Amino acid sequence: MKIILIVLGVLSLALGVLGAFLPLLPATPFILLAAYLFARSSPTLNAWILNHKVFGQIIHDYRVDKSITLHAKVISITMLWIFILSSVFLALNGKMWLQVLLLSIATGVTIHILRFKTKHKN
Repeated sequence: MKIILIVLGVLSLALGVLGAFLPLLPATPFILLAAYLFARSSPTLNAWILNHKVFGQIIHDYRVDKSITLHAKVISITMLWIFILSSVFLALNGKMWLQVLLLSIATGVTIHILRFKTKHKN
């Protein structure tokens, strides 16, 4: 069972890393899932992800008070809208239903991100 959890954790982490670059794939939920799976399967991988330069702080903030930093919010929302608007105006000419769908998804994701508490730097 531990091997299955490790494999799922690695896959989740890979999806999270991809999500940092692909606008419709959410990074944070996959990173948090990877942390959960590593905590239940591998002390080594758990320690690695908790102490990771980027992922460790995200996991800590979420576990402590379900928050993300203002910087993460700004970067996430900015990247989301850059990629969505690029797709809508450059790649999807004439496909109004798909443009509306992407804009609706982006709006929903933006609202979701904004609902997280904002972590203030100490």
